[in-house]
Amino acid sequence: MKRWWMMFLALVAAACQPFAAGAAGLVKSNHSRQAGADLPVVQAQAEQNNAFAFALYRQWDRQGNLIFSPYSISTALAMAYGGARGQTAAEMAQVAGFGEPQSFHSAMNGLDAQLAGRIYDADGKRIREMRLDVANALWGQKDTAFQADFLDLLAEQYGAGIYTVDYRANPEKARQTINDWVSDRTEKRIADLLPPGSVQTDTRLVLANAIYFYAPWMDAFEKDRTAPAPFYLPDGSTVEAQTMQRQGRYAYLLQDGLTVVRIPYQGGNLAMLVMMPAEGQMQAFEAQLDANQFAALQSQLQMGEARLYLPRFEFSSSASVKQMLQALGMKVAFEDEADFSGITGAPDLKISDVIHKAFVSCSEKGTEAAAATGITFVETSAMMPEEPVDLRFDHPFLFAIYDIPTGQILFLGRVNNPTK
Repeated sequence: MKRWWMMFLALVAAACQPFAAGAAGLVKSNHSRQAGADLPVVQAQAEQNNAFAFALYRQWDRQGNLIFSPYSISTALAMAYGGARGQTAAEMAQVAGFGEPQSFHSAMNGLDAQLAGRIYDADGKRIREMRLDVANALWGQKDTAFQADFLDLLAEQYGAGIYTVDYRANPEKARQTINDWVSDRTEKRIADLLPPGSVQTDTRLVLANAIYFYAPWMDAFEKDRTAPAPFYLPDGSTVEAQTMQRQGRYAYLLQDGLTVVRIPYQGGNLAMLVMMPAEGQMQAFEAQLDANQFAALQSQLQMGEARLYLPRFEFSSSASVKQMLQALGMKVAFEDEADFSGITGAPDLKISDVIHKAFVSCSEKGTEAAAATGITFVETSAMMPEEPVDLRFDHPFLFAIYDIPTGQILFLGRVNNPTK
């Protein structure tokens, strides 16, 4: 039984030619899903995905709280990349860290399979309450023809097919159908991914991936120990934040004002890495944090007894990622010269927007997170200290929810104010 993880969505709109739909309104290759690449190949691709994650992070608005799923965005772009050709494909590969198509899609498939196994412990038993759900689907104009090779790729590497809708006759109904699908697969945490007006009569395809995650901490915080504590905001003011407390053994790092701790979830393969630079140093830390430093920080963690103080937080973020991708060098995909002929057989599609929404909730019991991405296409260990150290996260910090065996970052965020 294969349950997947955090939820995500990619949206595509454009003009094409007729196809014959099945009786159930699903057009899908009869090819079975393949096994995907093995762990070393997956780890190498996860490193590329993480490099893209931090490049994207630096493009985001630096004000306020932030949560997004780089894994979601990578997966959405990966499926679109399956239909890209020429300079369009080359720019996508360079910006997002995609390699030679056949090996790349196999690596993404293998990564998905690795993550699907995280809901089981070392003995193969289902971890109670843990959720890691990932789902892929497409919605195409009912009289559009899609390339057989593209359908084969979706089936073999992403387990997806194309549901038929009628954008021409009723784009609002199609939009609601897709939004309902996303909402259902994210436990209603991601609602109305596609805003009014984003699906119109010229829409021809919506490519979607949804991701949902819930994991209990390996060692839960006790609710009766949660209490108000000061949290110092970037502008120098202070708020009282409900702060969780727990003493135990953690892998942590204290270095030049930087505080880092890894908080594992049940099963031990998934964790949250919390990174708090010295007060006033957040911008400098954000500017130099990349995939290499993220890995280096993990290698410097040392196990020890610690008193952990972490504020509860819950918030959501939404944004168009289009301008961020353009700033990173992915430009042709959004222009009339775009070539996604691998989807329909003709270079008649271009990306009109990339929409992303995400949610996170961190509490005494564990962490819940969900995300969706829409891509719209339109025509054209040192010694343990004798006394526990204090790890007090009382001013802005970053966090990453990631998979330890592969290194893949699933969610990346920043807490500027836990009370917002």
